[in-house]
Amino acid sequence: MQSALQNPEKPEKEERRSPVTLIIGGVVALAMLLSLWFLSHVPLGAPTTYRASVGLKMSLAEEAYLKNIRIENIALSRAENFIHQEVTILSGEVVNDGPESIQLLSLTVEFADSMNQIVLRETRGVLAASRAGLAPGERRPFEISFDHVPTSWNMQQPYVRASYLQVLHKK
Repeated sequence: MQSALQNPEKPEKEERRSPVTLIIGGVVALAMLLSLWFLSHVPLGAPTTYRASVGLKMSLAEEAYLKNIRIENIALSRAENFIHQEVTILSGEVVNDGPESIQLLSLTVEFADSMNQIVLRETRGVLAASRAGLAPGERRPFEISFDHVPTSWNMQQPYVRASYLQVLHKK
């Protein structure tokens, strides 16, 4: 009969945290901290097109030079990728109408819905540092693929603009 009675001061079962639970909690917390760091960190040796896509600033002269970039012959097409998903492909040409050579160039593409609200905005590099720069007066074709364009897109040509560039500095 004594075993049925409980001492109100002593709980029947003491709660203890298992070392495995503590380790798992620590790993989850560390993973969350690392994820936040990777999302906000720009690697030191990263290519400038990567740095442009995460919001680096251009010089005032480069910002002013954006008006010299024209985007022409824009065309849209659809294709199926290797995992049988439909992909929207935007192709066109960039033209350098200014007096400087361009080393890097990124375009911002905006897809709108039937109410002219932006449903997708992406910035992509179309001129990489590994290739020759875009000389004054030169034009170069580009192609950008979009895996997931929202179904609310109005099926009209998206708005495309030059949003980042880096002028080729003469040595």
